[in-house]
Amino acid sequence: MTTPLWQPDRKRVERSRINEFGRRIGDRAGTEVTDFDSLQRFSLAHSEAFWSELWDYAGVRGDKGAGPYLVDADRMPGARFFPGARLCYAENLLVKTDNSTALVFWGEDKVRRSMSWAELNAAAAGFQSLYRAAGVEAGDRVAAIVPNMPEAIAGMLGASASGAIWSSCSPDFGVNGVLDRFGQIEPKVLVAVDGYHYNGKAHRLADKLAEIVAKLPSLERVIVVPYLGEAETVAAALPKAMAWRQPPATARPDFVRLPFDHPLYILYSSGTTGIPKCIVHTAGGILMKHLSEHLLSTDMRAEDRLFYFSTCGWMMWNWLVSGLAVGATLLLYDGSPFYPDGNVLFDYADAEGMTVFGTSAKYIDAAKKAGLRPKQTHQLRALRAMCSTGSPLVPESFDYVYDAIKTDLHLASISGGTDICGCFVAGVPTKPVWRGEIQGPVPGMAVEVWDEDGRKLATGKGELVCVQPFPSMPLKFWNDADGSKYHKAYFARFPGVWHHGDYAAMTEHGGMIIYGRSDATLNPGGVRIGTAEIYRQVESLPEIQEAIVVGQDFDNDVRVVLFVVLRPGVALDKALEDRIRTQIRQGTTPRHVPARIVAVKDIPRTKSGKITELAVRDVIHGREVKNKEALANPEALELYRDLPALKS
Repeated sequence: MTTPLWQPDRKRVERSRINEFGRRIGDRAGTEVTDFDSLQRFSLAHSEAFWSELWDYAGVRGDKGAGPYLVDADRMPGARFFPGARLCYAENLLVKTDNSTALVFWGEDKVRRSMSWAELNAAAAGFQSLYRAAGVEAGDRVAAIVPNMPEAIAGMLGASASGAIWSSCSPDFGVNGVLDRFGQIEPKVLVAVDGYHYNGKAHRLADKLAEIVAKLPSLERVIVVPYLGEAETVAAALPKAMAWRQPPATARPDFVRLPFDHPLYILYSSGTTGIPKCIVHTAGGILMKHLSEHLLSTDMRAEDRLFYFSTCGWMMWNWLVSGLAVGATLLLYDGSPFYPDGNVLFDYADAEGMTVFGTSAKYIDAAKKAGLRPKQTHQLRALRAMCSTGSPLVPESFDYVYDAIKTDLHLASISGGTDICGCFVAGVPTKPVWRGEIQGPVPGMAVEVWDEDGRKLATGKGELVCVQPFPSMPLKFWNDADGSKYHKAYFARFPGVWHHGDYAAMTEHGGMIIYGRSDATLNPGGVRIGTAEIYRQVESLPEIQEAIVVGQDFDNDVRVVLFVVLRPGVALDKALEDRIRTQIRQGTTPRHVPARIVAVKDIPRTKSGKITELAVRDVIHGREVKNKEALANPEALELYRDLPALKS
């Protein structure tokens, strides 16, 4: 394509945050920063100055310290940003206390409500008071099983106000999925909803919560949030439990300022090789990283109304919440985006004046397949930007957005990960959008593509790496005392350089195309899934001797394919397939359920006995398997070649 799909007009470019911030840097640093490219160059050549200027420009609340603002910049890991600073993440999000709207919530069950800034402050103060009554101190963990609703945000802010560490998952997780996560971090308080709605059905959580609470002996308090109207009943049946009640709107949190790298969140890896890794993110790192993305990559202001379709088990929820730091109103949704007819999110956009619409590439593809044409059925007058992540946005989906949703729209395909709770590459609101391309790096991110030998590639596919430190690098993994797991995850492949595990290429426009994960992580519908979580469920069934699961590229997405070795005398009939799917759904989440289940006689493994998912994935895609000599039984690979079950 020789012409872009969209490009900003002169007025948008001139009033952009990128240009405003660039002029500020130019004035203060005595250098010329006139556009995105010169800002990006400055951010890498003068990293300490860039992040210091962003602190001032964003009006971060806290004690910045006397400097330096970046020490050990040549160490990754090991670099430290703002080592003398003290701040509170919650204080930087609760930037208003008036009666204007902070949050709007739509539930699939037709619940519609809003929360003012005064009410949000009060709710955060109420949660903080309950946490303190339960003995929660700075560094203690507060876990949550909640949908994307106002109380989830208030509960997190109440924890952050005192320096407690917040960790959440969505209520559709099975018992084992919850315990695999929260069992590792020993929370002192659990915030849980009484139930939720999805696809036209109410899902009650009383029984699930009883089992989870019984297996978390560290709990001192359980707070049950009403959604189905059953919080009092659910709380009465649980030990140390109480139902949540909104306090008067006059209450205010007590903000405790702590060091920049004090822990804020624990997020979780996909669990590919075992139980999920617990990734500890810092308050200052998350705040500064998200400010860079909201202000510069998304061009957000206080008048924006920001939406992201996300659960509380995905890092995009954490990203969404930080929109409060620029004074924006957040639009929250819980439920299926296609119930009852697929129009609900566009109805939401019209009704609430949505300006930034965040979603997944899979949602855009599903809307296309459903034949939705919001350009004809909705006004979308306020909508100026659409963000997509979770999996690569294919070129045809770029076409669909501009053809069927809105012509004058900044379509920002963005990509990063739970590991950094942010983006490596994202939208550039002052540059054109080219079909199938992510526009460019997030300012401050030294993103490159390397070949297998660690050489930078100007063209061609390779490994996405980041060669300079950035604020939202994890502080550590929980229960990783010597840091060896952390080092192995990101720095073992290329010492001193962040290796992310994405297969990518730079474009002639300075952008990037990402072709998917370069490891064995599954990614159906843009949701990262670990194979180990599926194995634990499948192999608990007596009929299954062993299993291997891979992702198959299919119909512009990735679908989960499960191969099973059966016990002697067992056949894979419909009844067994149903049992397998039920076990996986109940033990993990519905997203883990395989699209195809195939019986095989053997599973390829290395000489050390490890099954090799990458080799199986290569075979089913018709690719050459490298390093077959590392396999103990390479002949088993032929069992996976040209299988009829995977053709449709």
